[in-house]
Amino acid sequence: MNGLLVRGPAICLTSLKFTQDFHNHLYPSKFFRSTAYPKCNCIKNKVPEGFSVLKSDNHCDRGSLWSSMAFYLFSVHVPLSFGGLSAVTSILHCSALDPQTEALSLVVLQMLELIVVLLLLRCTGNPQYKLRDFFQEKQSTRERNWLLASALGFVFLVVLVFVTSIIAGTLVGTKEVNNPILKEILSSGPISITSCILVYCVITPLLEEIVYRGVFLTALSSTMKWQEAVIVSSVVFSAAHFSAENFIQLFIIGLILACSYCWSGNLKSCIVIHSLYNALTLLITYTS
Repeated sequence: MNGLLVRGPAICLTSLKFTQDFHNHLYPSKFFRSTAYPKCNCIKNKVPEGFSVLKSDNHCDRGSLWSSMAFYLFSVHVPLSFGGLSAVTSILHCSALDPQTEALSLVVLQMLELIVVLLLLRCTGNPQYKLRDFFQEKQSTRERNWLLASALGFVFLVVLVFVTSIIAGTLVGTKEVNNPILKEILSSGPISITSCILVYCVITPLLEEIVYRGVFLTALSSTMKWQEAVIVSSVVFSAAHFSAENFIQLFIIGLILACSYCWSGNLKSCIVIHSLYNALTLLITYTS
């Protein structure tokens, strides 16, 4: 009789039915029949949920996971993100790209990397990595609003980055906040501004969240505790940017994005946080 509770002493259902039949036989008149019997309420025991809603029962081979990640980083990400502009310069037979051409080239290169990632996901045939599942509410996350996760995550991210920037400035001295190359691109005209918004606020957040949170973090969470998976994925996310001076800041960004995905189970929250943070960075760079 799992999950059955009665108001009053515990009563067996079989005995209860027998007593009611005997009572009806003894008092055939409706006047004497009483319906005030203890009511049985079936209460479904709700299993308490932890912070992370990512499934841990999808077993993933660690060797294949890390080899796949290394293949993406060194065969797709590095050639396109760090060698793509040099290739464009060689193709156009020029010594340097003007800011507008550089901005348009970034759009093409990031779109190409995103397309390659989507094709790789499609070729794997693993149901765990279906793109539409990253953006659908899971049964266990109906009460966890991804918009709430986005709002809280963005506030925490801005506060943490601001605090760490102050601490870093106190310990190692202040440094120039704005990227002079990005500043030059933004100042070159509306086409460059539109291209930067498209790259930093749309394409890049979608690309990086699919790779580092949707695929990598999900796979890691099936091989270790979610806290460990969050830290490992954030380290890889930060290292993949190949920026030693921004490593801690990128690591914090990765932590917030990973925690948001673990709690909400919906990649929309990570993409919104990532987009808003990049948009804020562009705004500060443009107006400074």
